[in-house]
Amino acid sequence: MQLFLLAEKPHALPQIAQWYSDEWGYIGEGRSTVELELKLGDYLNHSKLPLIILAQTEGKLMGAAQLRFHEMDIYPNREHWLGGVYVAPAFRGVGVGKALVEAVIEKAKQLGVISINLQTEDMSGGLYSSLGWQPVEQVNYHGIDVLVMEKQL
Repeated sequence: MQLFLLAEKPHALPQIAQWYSDEWGYIGEGRSTVELELKLGDYLNHSKLPLIILAQTEGKLMGAAQLRFHEMDIYPNREHWLGGVYVAPAFRGVGVGKALVEAVIEKAKQLGVISINLQTEDMSGGLYSSLGWQPVEQVNYHGIDVLVMEKQL
C-alpha cells in the first residue's frame, strides 16, 4: 500500500466524490457527486489545510481521509478535524483505515497541529478508540447521533 496526497493524484477526485456521495449523501444538501467534486477541489494541497490522503495499491484506489478545519459548527474552538475516512469495500478489514488515520495524524504533526477531532456514528469509538482517541461527548448533529472524539498530538 502506498499513501499519497490528493494533490499528487488529482485524477482520483471523481472517485472520492462518488464514494462520499454514496456513503454520506443522505446527510443533506451539497452531497451530490458533482457538488462534492467541486468542493473537494479545495483539498488539492500539499502543505496546508484542507487536504486528503489517499491509499492505493497496484494502481487501485483503496481509500481516503481528510485533514480539515472546523467540521462541526457547534464546536468553534475545535479547529482541526479528521474527516471523510472511507475505505472501499474490497479493502476493508485489512488495515487501510488505520494506515489512513495514522498518515493524517503524522501530516497534522508536520503542520504543527497539536490536537485533532473527529465525529463518528459508532458510539463505541471503534477503530478510533483503539488508536488512542478519547471521547468528548455524544451529540445529535444535523439529525444524526455522533460521538465526538479528540486526540492530542
